[in-house]
Amino acid sequence: MSAPRILAAAFVMAVTAGLAACQQGGGFKIQNVDLGAIAKGVGNLRDVKEPEEIKIGDGMAETLLGASPLLDDAELQKYVNEIGMWVALQSERPNLPWHFGVNSSDHINAFAAPGGYIIVTKGMMRQLRNEAELAGVLAHEVSHVTRKHHLNALKKTALADLLGEGLAATSDSKNSELVRQLAGPTKELYARGLDKGDEFEADRVGVVLAARAGYDPYGLPAVLTTLATADPNDNFLSLLYKTHPLPQVRLDKLAPGLATLDGIKAPLNATRFQLHTRKLRAASSQ
Repeated sequence: MSAPRILAAAFVMAVTAGLAACQQGGGFKIQNVDLGAIAKGVGNLRDVKEPEEIKIGDGMAETLLGASPLLDDAELQKYVNEIGMWVALQSERPNLPWHFGVNSSDHINAFAAPGGYIIVTKGMMRQLRNEAELAGVLAHEVSHVTRKHHLNALKKTALADLLGEGLAATSDSKNSELVRQLAGPTKELYARGLDKGDEFEADRVGVVLAARAGYDPYGLPAVLTTLATADPNDNFLSLLYKTHPLPQVRLDKLAPGLATLDGIKAPLNATRFQLHTRKLRAASSQ
């Protein structure tokens, strides 16, 4: 089965009832590639069209799900998709084929991939206290997609050939080759992280998107405050600290803009959040 079909099946099952496809996600065989062998003239790289961007996102999301498949919790997956879709509809790219999911990783993090793929870790979900905080995290990741942060980062590395002509071809062989060749660059990018400026921009835009969606704009800052007070030696925070500016630095950067949103009074929806995350919280307490 091609990469897009595998991913589409996984996310659809998450939104409906079975999640059978996502349980097979851990079986992907990811092969690294020699980045130097495929790097050619990045300076001559043309702009990537939206269908190609979506295909790149398919490959990158499959690599992420191969490392940690979607969590087997249909209610939670449906809920996160609903909140994520509502937030994404407030963005400048509402018509992308957005997909949202929670993976099984205990690490505290969230990921975006070009074309509309957003993955929040189980560990991050455990840190959240209400729906406004969830919306803030999702809005931050949606902003990475709308501003094409990951796509631009890939264009600076070794993907001139992959982003060239013919990427939008729909054959299974083309898709399989794309996923194979994207595996190495994808893991390298998520291990290294984006530029700090991209993270600060996603924070600023994300706060606005969450407010547009009707949520308390302080949802994301509340999450950052929680992370800022966490044990810095927590192994489950190591990747987040490695790939992002420190939470307190992000809060300091956000502070001037937040002052303009002080008049917005919006719900936290804590009760609804607790209802839809009850299975996750029950598992955590065992």
